Amino acid sequence: MAEAHTQHHDYHLVEPSPWPAVGSISAFLMAVGAITWMHHMFAGAPLVFGLGVVGTLYTFVGWWADVIKEAEHGGFHSRVVQISHRYGMILFIASEVMFFVAWFWAYFNTALFPGDLQDVGRLAATGGVWPPKGIETFNPWHLPLLNTLILLTSGTTVTWAHHALLENDRQGLKWGLALTILLGLTFTCVQAFEYSHAAFHYSGNIYGATFFMATGFHGFHVIIGSIFLIVCLVRALKGHFTPTQHLGFEFAAWYWHFVDVVWLFLFACIYVWGAGVVHPE
Repeated sequence: MAEAHTQHHDYHLVEPSPWPAVGSISAFLMAVGAITWMHHMFAGAPLVFGLGVVGTLYTFVGWWADVIKEAEHGGFHSRVVQISHRYGMILFIASEVMFFVAWFWAYFNTALFPGDLQDVGRLAATGGVWPPKGIETFNPWHLPLLNTLILLTSGTTVTWAHHALLENDRQGLKWGLALTILLGLTFTCVQAFEYSHAAFHYSGNIYGATFFMATGFHGFHVIIGSIFLIVCLVRALKGHFTPTQHLGFEFAAWYWHFVDVVWLFLFACIYVWGAGVVHPE
């Protein structure tokens, strides 16, 4: 009987899991709570939203913990399975690229044609110029340049950590990850400081809306990437990852490089090209 159930292929047949159901219910509660809260439909909306958030986070932790067990202890991640995971991560990053394309599209749709005489609403919102009249933008060569250097440096440290892992240099892996996390958190702090000194707001003008949506979502991705790397550092401290099997770390590095590249486009297009009247800092 034991031989009848022996696996004779390279694929991973996943065991029944509660996480898809738990995650779906939690996401539904989170969406319903958020919508009813924003529309002030009933007093318990914040509680429903909070339950959805907690359930979603619990799903993340539980599901990813199971994946780690499958990789580290179950031996289920064969070379064929790893290829499938890589395709999945590539598709995920591609979807993220299109997500940011939408914000760039929104920005350039107005920035390139601010004086469109056939669009009365746009003309009224911009005053016929970009940035719109009355908007004082950030000096791109001050905090934005500093954050660019910080993020580019973090790209080199995560690459150092990756090469250290490939050479089985555990100390290099740990130090590279620690420095990358420190730089990522520093970037977030600098961006929060920058936001607090903005001479424009999110609401009331098209420039503020497009600026904060594009840079804000990027900042959110930096926070997510930092958490991703923190998990990798904890796993590295526990002895996880080998030179031949380290998909979790590899995907974190891919994601971090994606965040780097998006920031370069944001810096070049929104901060430098769209500088307009420089806000004194």
